Amino acid sequence: MTENLKRRLNELEFDNRFVNELPADPDLSNGRRQVVGACYSRVLPTPVVKPTLIAYAAEVGELLDLNPEEFESPEFPQIFGGNRLLEGMDPYAMCYGGHQFGNWAGQLGDGRAINLGEVVNGAGDQWALQLKGAGPTPYSRTADGLAVLRSSIREFLCSEAMYHLGVPTTRALSLVLTGEQVMRDMLYDGNPKYEAGAVVCRVAPSFIRFGNFQIFAARDDVENLRRLCDFTIKDAFPHLHSDQPEKYSAWFEEVCKRTAEMVIHWMRVGFVHGVMNTDNMSILGLTIDYGPYGWLEDYNPGWTPNTTDAAGKRYRFGNQPLVAHWNLYQLGNAIMPLVNDVESLQRGLEIYLDRIESGSSQMIAEKLGLLKYSAASDEGLKKELFEILILLETDMTIFFRSLAEIGINEQSEEKIISILSEAYYSPALLVGEIRLRVLNWVRDYQCRLRTDGLSNEERKARMNRVNPKYVLRNYLAQLAIDRSEQGDHSMIGELLDVLRNPYEEQDGKEAFAEKRPEWARNRVGCSMLSCSS
Repeated sequence: MTENLKRRLNELEFDNRFVNELPADPDLSNGRRQVVGACYSRVLPTPVVKPTLIAYAAEVGELLDLNPEEFESPEFPQIFGGNRLLEGMDPYAMCYGGHQFGNWAGQLGDGRAINLGEVVNGAGDQWALQLKGAGPTPYSRTADGLAVLRSSIREFLCSEAMYHLGVPTTRALSLVLTGEQVMRDMLYDGNPKYEAGAVVCRVAPSFIRFGNFQIFAARDDVENLRRLCDFTIKDAFPHLHSDQPEKYSAWFEEVCKRTAEMVIHWMRVGFVHGVMNTDNMSILGLTIDYGPYGWLEDYNPGWTPNTTDAAGKRYRFGNQPLVAHWNLYQLGNAIMPLVNDVESLQRGLEIYLDRIESGSSQMIAEKLGLLKYSAASDEGLKKELFEILILLETDMTIFFRSLAEIGINEQSEEKIISILSEAYYSPALLVGEIRLRVLNWVRDYQCRLRTDGLSNEERKARMNRVNPKYVLRNYLAQLAIDRSEQGDHSMIGELLDVLRNPYEEQDGKEAFAEKRPEWARNRVGCSMLSCSS
């Protein structure tokens, strides 16, 4: 361990470029209001009664060069629960707007997130620290700016699970109980109740979103739109920094590429964001804002985890690539005053579509263990694969792991069906025409594999590098929440440990890779969630 990994909390170095280089809200009060001509408002976290650390990710602390012993210090929950500030912290909430469910919502902003500042580590990397649930800000509108334990556990675990799956994401440093009760109407059905309050510390190079640019464009504030774009390019895309106006369209193209990469990873592991509003889209192509997300346990392209989205299913699993394209279109509209060239922005959108098409095909090839995707031979194989996956309720994660176990030259129909049966929620229904169609697809798949010339071992290793054994199944998160609400926080750490190695077989952890149990099929928190925290 180098000296850079041994910093105490009071030795963390803060840079705070965002507040130092961009226009501030001159009003220092914390009343809800429209904030015009500013990128942020300074605001302090609200102190809480009894901050208690219940979970942390030591590897995220390493990004900050934080000595791991600091997690056990009495100061840590005080700081990351919102009661104290370290020297150099300059807390603020961002101003941004956004489209919510396809409609322009005007000013939104960090209504329950407070940025503490940006830490610079020994390698020169900048990491923004953000508390979610630390109290109201000028952007809280009618809400209280707080978060509850159940949503905070989900955010903490999923941030880290996604990282270890190889999905671009924000990270989570810590989870702190506040010792206070927060009123929430979880299903918006007129039945509110008090729940335990909590605060998550989120970590990312930047929390700038599409909506940060949209708000200035909507207000015809081209001067501050340009300032924010210039800052973002210089700070987060330094290879594009120049005095040339072409930098804006080049930057947009890179945002399109990063967004495509992120969405392809979502589709690879079966993640459904649930609320892909433009204010929830990171300019860095990171998964951000883990609200009503869910994992696609049975393969259903039409599934959305968000109760608010249940009618229109705008944010359903299969629609995520198209929604991301629509969101990018809105970002392009926002920066048009700086580019003034429709064709250059259109090029970025076309690049996104090309990346989605080619990247998705290659992703499927990798999930199948193929050396390379060939449209001539593989398009039909891919199309039929997704059709057989919806013939019966099929666990997507288990299906691909099971598929790797079928030998390239395996002829026994009974053995093939036996291997795949683990992935079906009703394996007894795998008969007749359905059974025949599945077996025919497996035969075509085996034939295609033989053209690559890989051994069973090589192909299995390739598949298991991209098809996880363990994901944060919705019911597992709910079990951890249930226990934690009763005062037992041990399952949070246990889940985190398993999810650190999602592609590896882990002795004694088989229960974390099992299909959704029947009791969780329609239970709130396992099948559907609301935007309520």
